[in-house]
Amino acid sequence: MPSPRPVFSHDPTGDPRPGLDARYAQVRAHSCRLAAPLSAEDAQLQSMPDASPAKWHLAHTTWFFARFVLDDPDAVPPGWDLLFNSYYVGAGPRHARAQRGLLSRPPLVEVLRWRQDIDARVLDALDGDRLDATRRDVLELGIHHEQQHQELLLTDIKHALWSNPLAPAYRDDLPVPAASPAPLDHERGWIEQVEAIVSIGAAPWPASGGGFAYDNETPRHRVLLTPHAIARRPVSNAEYAAFIEDGGYRTPTLWLSDGWDAAQREGWQRPLYWHEDGEREFTLGGWRQRDPQAPVCHLSHYEADACARWAGARLPTEPEWEALAAQWPVEGNFADADAPLHPRAPRPGQAGPVDLFGNVWEWTASAYAAYPGFRPLPGTLGEYNGKFMSGQLVLRGGSCATPPGHVRASYRNFFAPAARWQFSGLRLARDLA
Repeated sequence: MPSPRPVFSHDPTGDPRPGLDARYAQVRAHSCRLAAPLSAEDAQLQSMPDASPAKWHLAHTTWFFARFVLDDPDAVPPGWDLLFNSYYVGAGPRHARAQRGLLSRPPLVEVLRWRQDIDARVLDALDGDRLDATRRDVLELGIHHEQQHQELLLTDIKHALWSNPLAPAYRDDLPVPAASPAPLDHERGWIEQVEAIVSIGAAPWPASGGGFAYDNETPRHRVLLTPHAIARRPVSNAEYAAFIEDGGYRTPTLWLSDGWDAAQREGWQRPLYWHEDGEREFTLGGWRQRDPQAPVCHLSHYEADACARWAGARLPTEPEWEALAAQWPVEGNFADADAPLHPRAPRPGQAGPVDLFGNVWEWTASAYAAYPGFRPLPGTLGEYNGKFMSGQLVLRGGSCATPPGHVRASYRNFFAPAARWQFSGLRLARDLA
């Protein structure tokens, strides 16, 4: 697919975040690389209302820069505001989310040409120092927004290809993660935490002058943690298979009431993408043998919560999770250039907590709600996060489909409790007397 124009080798504006032009161009080009294995037909698919076509992701992220950074009515072709706005009510009417797959026009080639045009205009504006500080901040936000859509592009096309009876692979050349040479049961262990008052969250961006953070991560504040323990590693496929074998999907006392209703209504018997043969799972590389020691993924919050109860434990709260994660570097199995785009088993003998970052998003027990003193971004961009603080649960840590450098200890992802198509798993926690 076409790539943006070459990046500039200098930052003529003296911006305190050097390389804003380069990072913009790199992220935009990466979206096109992710879409490159897809045909125009693939890019049109929308397999369920919660997912979006790859073409729409490519267009919506472009619309964001055209609408909020360039702020030029001529930057958006006539009618495309309606098609590629997502949920910004302040930006005007929107095409129904569940009907994005019906947008055969404009064709993919026109969307890609539009991407090139907007990229050239944004980079020219940066090079000519025509973006004021506020619009440069919005550009920074847009870069992180595009990275979110890069992950969604992968999870959405995975669901679409799995829905095809032929089960085609997104990429036939994806590496297969090395299987663990031995069971890791003896390495689960627990990390005990004493009662403490800890600080979580991030300072408001950009006013703080610190690193980027979404408004829903702010403000930084103190919370009381009671004595607890968190498992060193996420729950594995083998452990989740034991939950299934022990009647986990047939035991209503393990489940939240609405979770049990959802499982019965939808006929859940195993994680999404597990084959009924009990050995394979669908991946972005097609059907592959399941690694028993890799983290289980594609679980709803309901399934994660039921598995934790079965194990005699619970899900961690997000303050518990963040207080632990903040002590460790952000390293893990992310969507690097040569990544498998699938969870991999932890390496034996690792010190400290394993795979807090990358591999699978980890469900927490915390509802997605505002932190004390939360203030959304001003104007229409304030719709980005705050208005979804109802009926959602928080996930932490990133996944194998998350771009490297995108997450941090304070990062708050959120989905409805029945969502299963993300790379979502669980880590156990328990109370200490």
